[in-house]
Amino acid sequence: MLKIHFGKLPDEIYNTEVYYANQYDRMWVMDDFAKRIIADIDDSKVVAPDLIQNDIFGSFDSTELSAGVKTLLLIRNRPNRIFNISNCGDNCAKYLLELAENKDIKVCLHHLMDFGKNFSVKVINDKRRKVVSDPMEYLMLADQYLRGEADEG
Repeated sequence: MLKIHFGKLPDEIYNTEVYYANQYDRMWVMDDFAKRIIADIDDSKVVAPDLIQNDIFGSFDSTELSAGVKTLLLIRNRPNRIFNISNCGDNCAKYLLELAENKDIKVCLHHLMDFGKNFSVKVINDKRRKVVSDPMEYLMLADQYLRGEADEG
C-alpha cells in the first residue's frame, strides 16, 4: 500500500534529482516497468542501459530523465527509503499506486496529488494511520495536514 505522509519527515529524501544523480544504476532503465514509464511520462524510448532517445531532445543518458521518472525509479530500486513525491507530476500517480500494489511504500507529499477516483492510500500523519479511498476525504486530509492544522500527536 502507498503510505503518504503529508509534509516533511526527518529521514525524507527531499531532492530526488540530486539523490538519483549520486545513486542510480544505469541498468535501472532496462526493465519493463522503467521502459513503460519512460515512454509514457517522458515520451522517450530506452535504447541501451544509459541511452534514451526522444524525438525532440535527441539522445541523452538517464540522468536527464524527468524528475518524476527519476523518483519512480528510485522508489522501485530503493524501496526502503522515503522519497518526496512532490517531485512527481500527477502523471506519475498511477505508477506510484502500481509500485505499492505488492509492497508497502512510504513517501512524503508536499502538495495535493491527483490519484483519480479509484485509489486506496494510507495517510500516516497521525497515529490512526487512516486508509483513504474517497477523493473528497483525501482532499480534506491533505488540506488539513499541509496547512498544519492537524494534531500529528
